[in-house]
Amino acid sequence: MANKERKSFPIVGIGSSAGGLEALELFFKNMPKDNGMAFIVIQHLDPTRVGLLPEILQRITSMNTSEAIDGILLEPNCVYVIPPNKSITLFHGTLRLFDPIESRGFRLPIDIFFRSLADDLQDKSIGIILSGMGSDGSIGAKAIKENNGFVLVQDPSTAKFEGMPQSVINAVKVDIIAPVEDLPSKLISITKFIPKIDKKLEIDSVEASNIDKIIVLLRLKSGNDFSYYKKNTIYRRIERRKFVHQIDTLENYVRFCQENPKEVEILFKELLIGVTHFFRDPAVWEMLKEKVLPDLLNELPDGTILRAWVPSCSTGEEAYSLAIIFSEIIKNRFENKKFNLQIFATDIDSEAIEKARKGFFSSTNVESISKERLQSFFTEVGGNYRINSSLRKMVVFAVQNITKDPPFTKLNMVSCRNLLIYLEPEMQKKIISLFSYSLNTNGILVLGNAETLGNFNDVFENIDPKLKLYKRTKLQFASKLSNFPSYFSNTNINTTEVTMTKTKVTENIQTLTDQIILQHYSPASVLVNDSGDIIYITGRTGKYLEPLAGKANWNILAMAREGLQQELLIAFRKTNDNFKPITIKDIKLENDGLPFFANITVQRIESPEALKNMILVIFNDVTNLHQQEIKNAKINKVDSIGDLKELKMELSKSFEELKNTKEQMIISQEELKSANEELQSTNEELQSTNEELTTSKEEMQSMNEELQTVNTELQRKISEFTQANTDMKNLLNSTGIATLFLDKELNIRRFTDEVNTIFKIRSTDLGRPINEIVTDLIYPEMENHAAQVIKSLITVETIISTKDARWFNIRIMPYRTIDDRIDGVIITFFNITVNKKLEIELKEANKLIQSKQKEIKESEIEYRNFFESAKEGIIILNFSTGSIIDVNLFLIRLLGYSKEQFLEKKIWEIGLFQDIIKNKTKFLELKRKQYIRYENLPLETVTGKKINVEFISNVYSGNNQKIIQCFIREVSREKKEEQNKNQ
Repeated sequence: MANKERKSFPIVGIGSSAGGLEALELFFKNMPKDNGMAFIVIQHLDPTRVGLLPEILQRITSMNTSEAIDGILLEPNCVYVIPPNKSITLFHGTLRLFDPIESRGFRLPIDIFFRSLADDLQDKSIGIILSGMGSDGSIGAKAIKENNGFVLVQDPSTAKFEGMPQSVINAVKVDIIAPVEDLPSKLISITKFIPKIDKKLEIDSVEASNIDKIIVLLRLKSGNDFSYYKKNTIYRRIERRKFVHQIDTLENYVRFCQENPKEVEILFKELLIGVTHFFRDPAVWEMLKEKVLPDLLNELPDGTILRAWVPSCSTGEEAYSLAIIFSEIIKNRFENKKFNLQIFATDIDSEAIEKARKGFFSSTNVESISKERLQSFFTEVGGNYRINSSLRKMVVFAVQNITKDPPFTKLNMVSCRNLLIYLEPEMQKKIISLFSYSLNTNGILVLGNAETLGNFNDVFENIDPKLKLYKRTKLQFASKLSNFPSYFSNTNINTTEVTMTKTKVTENIQTLTDQIILQHYSPASVLVNDSGDIIYITGRTGKYLEPLAGKANWNILAMAREGLQQELLIAFRKTNDNFKPITIKDIKLENDGLPFFANITVQRIESPEALKNMILVIFNDVTNLHQQEIKNAKINKVDSIGDLKELKMELSKSFEELKNTKEQMIISQEELKSANEELQSTNEELQSTNEELTTSKEEMQSMNEELQTVNTELQRKISEFTQANTDMKNLLNSTGIATLFLDKELNIRRFTDEVNTIFKIRSTDLGRPINEIVTDLIYPEMENHAAQVIKSLITVETIISTKDARWFNIRIMPYRTIDDRIDGVIITFFNITVNKKLEIELKEANKLIQSKQKEIKESEIEYRNFFESAKEGIIILNFSTGSIIDVNLFLIRLLGYSKEQFLEKKIWEIGLFQDIIKNKTKFLELKRKQYIRYENLPLETVTGKKINVEFISNVYSGNNQKIIQCFIREVSREKKEEQNKNQ
């Protein structure tokens, strides 16, 4: 019941991711309610949150929208949304939900559903990809296309996130690419068209004729002949393209292809069906790894290069899978032997080959590969994976058409899977025959699970018929390769070309007269070559020659009238010996039923050189005999005497011909005897040589194909090398660092543009020794330093100036190759002129500062000497706090206090000075006044001596701080000195 329901209406899978909500709203907004379809929406949802998508979509569309339930039977005009944290599949029209086993970051729910959709609906499966990030949906789209289903994609330019749409477009040939609002109308057209595909299994003569016309257009456009493809396969693909363009009849589609060459290219891609993935049919690869390939390698001598061919390789997954299996076998079982693998991977799709050569695959492409293999054979690049170089070197990719290009020979393995099923039986036989020819004895043949050997069971031995693994037997198979494919042989087509050359006529009397004489009075004649082919005709030769019916033949022996052919043949033989003219008289011929006689002269030409060895044939009528024959014919009388004479004449002529024939026969017999002996002795040699040449020709043609393949690969590598070289040059120049590359002999290998500012160097100087190049550097030791680096492998770094006052930091390092071999030096020149100038200025500034500091220090010393030698007491106070900073020796002696008793104390804390500065408030007054003087202030020393002093204070600013300097002078002593002076 479920299966019946499933067939009654279309089921459409819709995948989206980031930005997909807006696209889904636009899609269902433009989708009519009664569309007759069921929609399953698969979106990347947060597994920890409740899904709100059904409620959101229900506001947009009048169709019933709900979250999918396990086991629910699908109904038309309904929308089913995947629940969070679930995987969804389709089985006989019902939905099945599973808990995902993948980690959160690696879930691909769209691929999972699209695969089940393709398996369940086959060619009626429909998948739609809308806005989203990543590549989820690409593998599922491949499965749908492999089953001849339909894939629709939102135009990446209109998508909020183009990752998923673009990934699908890159992976398969998409049926429709359109803005999301246009997809509903196109989808409805698809659903109307789908039932028509399988209605007609037989193709009538009119449609077969139109299909042949399309095949001709494909051959003209692509150079490939699809006439050997199964007609039903071609018909289904054409019907799909008709639908895409809404074309009703096959005849109109033929006209459309004629007017639109791009459509022919698309149809060509459709017919290729390039769907593949890594390790397809795991059981086959496991059998190859565990038994087949190890057994094959055990039979081969050490150092053998195993040669394999993977025709119809598409984007290279199968070829790389074989390389991975081989590498694992060598590592695990044959580590002590030196086996190598060379894989020739070919396909007629140049775009697929280009992708295969890059060896770059998305995360979805490699999901069938284990983590261990990914780590061993791939390099992760931004979430995608690139084949390692060691694996890439094993495979040579080339564009090749297996039906017409030379095959590869002396192979140990051929893996051709799922190609033969698309071809007609006759072409299948030819390709199997080709494989048997290409494989060595005990070589392995791998076919697809739906393919068979046909009538070649005696040539191949079954290894595993279930897995389609076969071994080439020792039986000598007489392969009929009469049409051995080759691009390198030229086909010679014998055609008869009649070239009309307009001759320039010299208008003079002699020329005109000669022409009249030749036309009216000279005998008819013909100039022929050795073979009798006519070169030039003079006069009227119609009585003697006539063209034969059928293909044009300009040989005089073929055109000669009855009775003349034998005579010409005898005359030609006689002319082989010399250049004398041979004349045959009275030859009886007929013209319009009336007899006449003619004489024929045949002569081999000796000169001029341009006509040497050509033969001139001249015809002359015998008039009297001709008239007599006519007269006898009219009166119908028989003259017995005349008849007797005629018979005698013919008999004499016959005797002469017989004599000539005998002579020729004797000569021919002798020549034939000697030739026969020589031929018998060389016949066997020629037969064996012919066989060897035939084999050599086939091998040479195969070798030419291999060379062409390798040449294509080398050209691609040269292109990549040129691009890398250009990138490297731009990278070096973009750094702005002058860099010079020298080889081990210190000859110039490469340099950046900045080097021209240091050396007088040009591109023509490559290969010249560096010491011959003019430079502005004052660096005579550079050559010695470079040689020292090559010898010691120690980097040398130095700072050198130029003649124009520039400075460079020069670093000389060893040049190491990829295989860690020293092959010269790299010299870099960093311009440090600005830094050097700043350094010089800084040194000069430091010298100036040191000079200033010295002067200050000397001033401080002088001040200290003055301070300590003063004949009056001096005390220094901190302007802010009033603390005593310093006192001189005179004051200490005058008052009897130690220096420690003064320092780091406030001045008002010293008892001696309390009469002067009683407290902090009194000190503030001292600070406010720049100058204070007190006379005859009494003080008492430590010993109790009473003295009178004069106190003077001044405020000074110095060294970014203010101080108060106080002078204390004993008054009594001064008065005594003054009294002594007065006395």
